[in-house]
Amino acid sequence: MTKTEAVQKEMIAAMKHKDKERKESLTLLLSALKAKAKDKQAPLTEEEENAIIMKEIKQTTETLESAPADREDIIKQSQDRLTVLREFAPSFMSEDEINAVIDQVLAELGLDAPKPLDKGAIMKKLMPQVKGKAEGSVVNGLVMKRLQ
Repeated sequence: MTKTEAVQKEMIAAMKHKDKERKESLTLLLSALKAKAKDKQAPLTEEEENAIIMKEIKQTTETLESAPADREDIIKQSQDRLTVLREFAPSFMSEDEINAVIDQVLAELGLDAPKPLDKGAIMKKLMPQVKGKAEGSVVNGLVMKRLQ
């Protein structure tokens, strides 16, 4: 079952349970997924679905962070939406898993003691392997630790 189908199934269940807030969050996510599939004119891959979900999470987080403190309605709505979106978000790699991939990349590049100048080559080889599976800032931080 694709994530689009899972979101649609959950949206129907939310409608049956008359859970208005959950249904609204799922409707927005489903419309984003379907719009991308329509633009592509083909079914979405799992990676593309995950990218859309992560984009929605990022936008909702930005809304939450920029909401004025006295706007409790916006804050609550954003928090509820984040809870729903995170149910469908891909699970991220742990730091240990990322470090294992970094070790593998360093071995492939033949770098025993990487220097800051090697960062570009490392990241170029590393990022396609962890794209959608790890937060870019976390990966960057772990690579920077290795370079010092």
